[in-house]
Amino acid sequence: MRRELSVTFAWAALLLVLAFTAPAFFSPSNLRDLAVANAPNLLVAAGMSLVIIAGEIDISIGSQFAVLSVAAGVLAKSGMPMFLVVPATAIAGLALGALNGVLVSRLGIPSIVATLAAMIALRDALRWATGGAWIENLPGSFQWFGLGQRRGEVLLVATCALFYAAIAWALRNVSAGRFLYAVGSDKEAARLAGIPSARVLFGVFAAMGALTAIAAALNAVRFREIQSNTGMGLELKAIAAVVVGGASITGGRGTLTGTLLGLGLLATIGPALTYLGVSPYWEKAIQGAIILCSIALDVLPGKSSSRLKEATVAGA
Repeated sequence: MRRELSVTFAWAALLLVLAFTAPAFFSPSNLRDLAVANAPNLLVAAGMSLVIIAGEIDISIGSQFAVLSVAAGVLAKSGMPMFLVVPATAIAGLALGALNGVLVSRLGIPSIVATLAAMIALRDALRWATGGAWIENLPGSFQWFGLGQRRGEVLLVATCALFYAAIAWALRNVSAGRFLYAVGSDKEAARLAGIPSARVLFGVFAAMGALTAIAAALNAVRFREIQSNTGMGLELKAIAAVVVGGASITGGRGTLTGTLLGLGLLATIGPALTYLGVSPYWEKAIQGAIILCSIALDVLPGKSSSRLKEATVAGA
């Protein structure tokens, strides 16, 4: 809660500065563009929250996002109705996430290694399959689901919001959510307490894949063509939002509310710099500083506690 308040304060302070120095930032069109552009990212960040709370990491989601975006376009071009394209893409994402889940939960491969291999393999396989070409000549029903931009934007944002709300509710009220925190805090203790740790880890990676797929399909409908290199750096954005929002990178702590606040703060920085007339090259530096401060807030109290214990033992 303390971290969430800190992020809320930082975000509010940034918005207050913009209110006085660049009120055009709050124009309806700009706010709408921010919401539409970041709604799919919220789904990905929500999935990453589950993975990090469980004490793992998934750096393959950018490559998954690219593969699944292309898959959505190919399915649409094949004549599949749009109301089936998103579920079909979600099933494909579930399969990709399940593969990571098997590597981590069944074979015992560290998640950073397993997902790094998946990231490289998926990106190279997609480059080989498409030759780097974009998916073009999509049917008219693809962009904005054939509803037109305004109604399509409303549907996109509303869908992402509903999924986010459902995940947040489940994390707090369903036993599987409590299992995530237990596994992330101490896998061995969770196993001894009767929690199926391997099954939990498998499920969390499968869910990550499904959420990435839904986000990819919803993001793809914003455009007339689908870039085969989309999703570059998405994993870093998602991890950053989760960590800035207060989740512990070692697992066992985090909330979806914190992730929403973290994503909101980081997503505001880039456009804010543009409206303030500051070079956009500062965006990554500022985001990096915020992430570093967030991690330091986690690490320093732990080190202080360890030193206090050592001093107590030595004094005894």
